[in-house]
Amino acid sequence: MCGIAGIYRPGGKVIEPELIRKMTDAIAHRGPDGEGHFILNESGVALGHRRLAILDLSSAGKQPMHADGGNVVITFNGEIYNFAELRKELQNAGHQFISGTDTEVILKGYLQWGLDVIPKLNGMFAFALWDNSKKELILVRDRFGIKPLYIWNRGNEIVFASEVKAIMQHPEFKVKLNFEALNEYFTFQNVFRFHTLFDGVQMLAPGRVLRFDENCRLQEYLYWNYNFTDTDKHISEADACEETLRLFNQAVKRQMVADVRVGSYLSGGMDSGSIAAVASSQTKRLATFTCGFDMSTASGREANFDERRDAELMASAFRTEHYEQVLNAADLGWALPRLVYHLEDLRVGMSYPNYYIAGLASKFVKVCLSGAGGDELYGGYPWRYYRVFKSINQEDYFKEYYGFWQRLVSDQNKVNLFTPDIYSKVNQLKSPYDIFRNVFLFNDKLKYDSPEDHIANSLYFEAKTFLPALFVVGDKLAMAHSLEERFPFMDNDLVDFAQKIPVKYKLGNLEAMKKMDENEIAKLRKFQMQFDDGKNVLRNAMNRLIPQEVISRKKQGFSAPDESWYRGENLQYVKNLLLNKKTVSSEYIQPDFVKNIIDEHTNKNINHRLLIWSFINFEWWCRIFIDGEKVYE
Repeated sequence: MCGIAGIYRPGGKVIEPELIRKMTDAIAHRGPDGEGHFILNESGVALGHRRLAILDLSSAGKQPMHADGGNVVITFNGEIYNFAELRKELQNAGHQFISGTDTEVILKGYLQWGLDVIPKLNGMFAFALWDNSKKELILVRDRFGIKPLYIWNRGNEIVFASEVKAIMQHPEFKVKLNFEALNEYFTFQNVFRFHTLFDGVQMLAPGRVLRFDENCRLQEYLYWNYNFTDTDKHISEADACEETLRLFNQAVKRQMVADVRVGSYLSGGMDSGSIAAVASSQTKRLATFTCGFDMSTASGREANFDERRDAELMASAFRTEHYEQVLNAADLGWALPRLVYHLEDLRVGMSYPNYYIAGLASKFVKVCLSGAGGDELYGGYPWRYYRVFKSINQEDYFKEYYGFWQRLVSDQNKVNLFTPDIYSKVNQLKSPYDIFRNVFLFNDKLKYDSPEDHIANSLYFEAKTFLPALFVVGDKLAMAHSLEERFPFMDNDLVDFAQKIPVKYKLGNLEAMKKMDENEIAKLRKFQMQFDDGKNVLRNAMNRLIPQEVISRKKQGFSAPDESWYRGENLQYVKNLLLNKKTVSSEYIQPDFVKNIIDEHTNKNINHRLLIWSFINFEWWCRIFIDGEKVYE
């Protein structure tokens, strides 16, 4: 796990060494264990690297790394979990190795197989490879979008990095707000097209390869995509459970490989608990980490948000070295500017607890296992799927599901959200609904003929949009503390099998839902919302690993009681930030709209916690990246 950066200016345009150093210095938190730079001014290329040493801690692991007499150079961020198997295959083909790193395996694999090495890689990665014989820069991102890679394409120059703040070091780069991304964010609390709030800065989409040659020709292609439609109709539920358990064990064991200490997050849920169960059997003393919350002022459903009891139960069962951090309302205000500075690319959810728990883990380990991915692969959000599974046709499905994913502000209310000048700009751009539809229309394998099809399409959509956003948040906030996060549920073999499991094994109430009278709308909606029956096949597989009371508990996300805190202890902080003469975001967002949202949340008991979170994040984004306000650790 590291930070990478680079520039390619075809035609031998000089790149000053100071520039590439400034770029890597801007992301030094991603790699405090070393740095390296490669400049070939005769070709106009520079690669930079900041190292977080996980495998082969010696100087042999230093990057950028060369092969073939310096003809091929790589700067790599990530982990390849099957590198030992690939290394053996390459050795049998005659290649010799001078390090014990997975980086060298990619290099030698490229020499052996060319770009066909990429689908062979089981892991999380973003890397840049310079092929001097072809005068070509190759940028690659892993299948699932775990590791970030940002690109600023100037037409005659490519600038890239693990984080936008490195690109900002370029003397020609000026921060401008991307209004299309702004409109997407305040619709979905996410950005689906892999552009960013920084105008001109794109994120390379998951599973993609980009090639840029000496004639400034750019080629981009998709080397892998999800497929939830080609299920194994002959597999039994028992066999699906058995194979899931086998592949899960294999995945966790693979991801324990490191030359440093590995720990695991441990909430009160099944996914992180299952990981801790297997991981604790692979090491003498597994360190586990839980974030709890001061619940003294929480009410309603938030009263159960603190998961420390269940986490402690599992820590005791697995004999882990367990650490906890308890957050109170005041922790939001302290973390927020630091969080936004590191996150840069605003995405889903109230993530400041992630920032704190990563900081806690980083004091004891360099690598931490996370349970992200289990919900998206195994159907962990049944209340989302049941609202669309009886859709009549493709367009009906799109409209129903789009209604759910307008998480923040509806299209009809944008005229009140944005200032008149901004609204006139976004109203001329591509509509969020079209952007939403295009996620599906990009894949011509999707079908819309049955309830199972609609649910499979929902799994596809969330894996393509929601899950990569979770990974952006996880990566940025962990690397802010020089911590590597790993995701066992995103092992290639486990993902490939999870996609083949029929929907009926993931959602236990599917048949009951089919029989529900669709004309009884109120009854149907109530029925849909009450179920927490997702991930059945995973629950049945994991019941051998973790306590039964954890398996049977109702699902809840990892969240602080912010709904209550925005009405109480943090209300004044929110008002001071958003309803102030110095509020920067009021250039784009109407203050009266913000005030009305806060009043409704406070006085009318309407839960606007997601929107308030997005407002305060965007305000800090404007202060830091547009106004240049400094953030101090």
